[in-house]
Amino acid sequence: MNLTQEFSKFALATGPQWVMYLLIVCSVINVAIIIDRIIFFQKMKGDFAEFIKNLTERLNSSEPIEQTSAWCSGQKMLEANVAAVGLERSKDNLKAAEESMNATMIAAKTRLERGTVVLGTLGSNTPFLGLFGTIIGIIEAFHALSTAAAPGPEVIMASISEALVATALGILVAIPAVVSFNFFNRAIKKKMANSDATSRIVMTHLGSNQRKGG
Repeated sequence: MNLTQEFSKFALATGPQWVMYLLIVCSVINVAIIIDRIIFFQKMKGDFAEFIKNLTERLNSSEPIEQTSAWCSGQKMLEANVAAVGLERSKDNLKAAEESMNATMIAAKTRLERGTVVLGTLGSNTPFLGLFGTIIGIIEAFHALSTAAAPGPEVIMASISEALVATALGILVAIPAVVSFNFFNRAIKKKMANSDATSRIVMTHLGSNQRKGG
C-alpha cells in the first residue's frame, strides 16, 4: 500500500471544505465560552480594596462574628464568600475555619477555570487545523493543474488562494482564543490571590481573638 497515494486520494475525495466547517464550529465554541466566562466573572465582580477595608473595620470593631459573616454572605465576590465561610466555621475551631476557606477556594477555582482548557486548546491547534486544510487544498490544486488540458498560472493561483483561506480562518479563530485564555487565566490568578489574602486576614483576626480569650 502506498500511503502517499492513499492520502492523496483522501485529500482529493474530501477537499478542504470539511476543515473549513470544522473551523467554523470551533469559532462558535470559542465565542460561546468567551461570552459564558465574561458573564460568570461579571457576577463575581467587586471592589476588592473597598471590601477588605470594610471587612477589617468590622473585624476590629465590637460587631459580632455572626453579623460580619452575614454581611460577607450578602456580597457577590468570591473573596467575601471565603470570609463568610471562615467566620461561620470559626464557631467550631480555627482549623475548621481554615480548612473550610481552603475548600471554598479550591471549589471556586474549578468553576473559574471551566472552559479555559478548551480556549487554550483552540488557540494552540486551530492554526494547524487551518494549515492542514490549506495543504489539502494545495494537493487538490496541483492535481487539477496536472489534469488540466491547458494548464496555466491562473489555474493554480486561484486554487492556492482558495486553499489559503483555511489557514487564515484558523488564525482568526486562534487569536481571540489565545487572548481570552491569557486574560481569564490572569483574572483567575488575581481572584485566587485575593481570596488567599482574605483568608489570611480572617485567620489572623480569629487567632488574635483566641489568644485574647485564652
